[in-house]
Amino acid sequence: MAKINNKPAEAYAKPHTMSGKEVTGDLPEMSVESGRDYMNKMNISVGNVNKGPYAGVKTDGIEVRGRSKQTKGKLARGPMA
Repeated sequence: MAKINNKPAEAYAKPHTMSGKEVTGDLPEMSVESGRDYMNKMNISVGNVNKGPYAGVKTDGIEVRGRSKQTKGKLARGPMA
């Protein structure tokens, strides 16, 4: 089981750079946008449903030989090396 650490924040080192200098508060400007705008930019998905551009079902391929025993189709779709 992990040990519980009850030390106050002052017990730890102050934020510093790798050379030991103090970190300044100069942070880059962050744009403020609503959560809706942020989510509209993302291509999120749940299960097999996504909101991005749907490529559709691939219907091209090459016809394979020996089809008398096949049960799942006559086209092969992949790298045929």
